[in-house]
Amino acid sequence: GLIGRSWAMLFASGGFEVKLYDIEQQQITNALENIRKEMKLLEQSGSLKGTLSVEQQLSLISGCANIAEAVEGAIHIQECVPENLELKKKIFAQLDRIVDDRVILSSSSSCLLPSKLFAGLTHVKQCIVAHPVNPPYYVPLVELIPHPETAPATIDRTHALMKTIGQSPVRLLREIDGFVLNRLQYAVISEAWRLVEGGVVSARDLDLVMSDGLGMRYAFIGPLETMHLNAEGMVNYCDRYSEGMKRVLKSFGPVPEFSGATVEKVNQDMCRQVPDDPEHLAARRQWRDDCLMRLAKLKSQVQPQ
Repeated sequence: GLIGRSWAMLFASGGFEVKLYDIEQQQITNALENIRKEMKLLEQSGSLKGTLSVEQQLSLISGCANIAEAVEGAIHIQECVPENLELKKKIFAQLDRIVDDRVILSSSSSCLLPSKLFAGLTHVKQCIVAHPVNPPYYVPLVELIPHPETAPATIDRTHALMKTIGQSPVRLLREIDGFVLNRLQYAVISEAWRLVEGGVVSARDLDLVMSDGLGMRYAFIGPLETMHLNAEGMVNYCDRYSEGMKRVLKSFGPVPEFSGATVEKVNQDMCRQVPDDPEHLAARRQWRDDCLMRLAKLKSQVQPQ
């Protein structure tokens, strides 16, 4: 899928040999074809990552029909199967039987807790979740979430690898449901939903508040630094605004149901902008990815002082 292809492209951009494995050989064939097309387009647009040429990077990526052959000699294994706990546990149990004591076993899971994902594995000290953000080639964040028994060296090695391939890894000090990115995302989504459902603002204008407001600065600095800069430092911000923040936060409503009439209303508003047929959705996603590509270029040129 998209995540697996993206990881392959990222690892190859860092000069690493990559082997793809899937139980369906056609999936591997399709992935290799899609990777070649995507990387050629990236080269044409000047957005190809790394110092190697597109042909050099492509030469590093190959497919394997046998899982043991795929992981032989590997330093890092990145699992990208669908978000199903039992399926992922089955894969890691299979890997646990054939890997050595050095390779890192990493999952791309967006929400499954490491304590459940890696429970009972012999090589649990080598296990970690490395959650990318879609689309990973343009959005560099990777959340690193350890199992309670994950060795510090596993976290350090995974962090270093992510930096090597140009990603921006963040370390979670302990596991928590939803990790960090989705907890922040769901907090925004839930209040956005309540505001639209409560008739405070239209769905279109709500999105504009983020894309033309908060999102503009959040593309470069986070909420905590925003607080720090919006006053004479963090302590001054809290002195000035904490009472107002607490008053507003107490007015937040319950967790939305995300169902019924509001779903229909929001869907109608979204479809007026982007019809929900496959062609329009694909075109809008491509536009989004093109924007992210240009933003990534800008961010690489605007380094923090």
